[in-house]
Amino acid sequence: MAEAFTGLSLDHPAGETSCGNTELAAEDAVLIDDLRSGVQTAYEQLVARYQQPVYNLVFRLVEDPADTADVVQEVFLKVFRHVGSFRGQSSLKTWIYRITVNEAHNHRRWFSRHRKLEVDIEPDEGTGRSGYYNSLPDPAKSPYEIALGFETRSLIEQALTRLKPVFRQAVVLRDVEDLSYEEIAEVLNISIGTVKSRILRGREALRKELLERLEQAKAISWSPAGAEQDQTVA
Repeated sequence: MAEAFTGLSLDHPAGETSCGNTELAAEDAVLIDDLRSGVQTAYEQLVARYQQPVYNLVFRLVEDPADTADVVQEVFLKVFRHVGSFRGQSSLKTWIYRITVNEAHNHRRWFSRHRKLEVDIEPDEGTGRSGYYNSLPDPAKSPYEIALGFETRSLIEQALTRLKPVFRQAVVLRDVEDLSYEEIAEVLNISIGTVKSRILRGREALRKELLERLEQAKAISWSPAGAEQDQTVA
């Protein structure tokens, strides 16, 4: 499992300044115009800029990581086909991420329907409490900040696969991709209150999963002194 994550970073990307956002928006506008005009280098530039982020996002959202490349290909095919209808009401990145999340969701549905392998591991927590969760602020540190000090990045990736898809999407977009609540709401087409609720519940489920796995790791690595003494005497 660990080998599959080579080259993928769990660190938060550095925040962009408003100046950087302005420059990026200008670059996106030029890129979109070139794409609509059929400029070949524009397609190459789009893939160069977004291939790795899209790959990382898909990898964490699909059920079988081996299918990542196929889903990424579908994402870019849809981007190329529909760039003419892009109205610029959101950033290019947000638009591409929305397509990515939708394609990953469609793939999970296909996976469940045809392979019958999708298992809902996490119980449905907090049923009927959506109003309460929507009113809560974003609390404390994320599971990433807590767990990185214990050198358990691979455990985090494995724990993510055990979250319900709706919680996994929100946590990945916030804690891995560093999107704002507003951007996540646009990508997932949900309210900001629902975004906060899903992040809160997803982080809590992830914390529980990590705690269980860390305890299991400690139990496996622990060797009773009494047993060693018995072997020595024998």
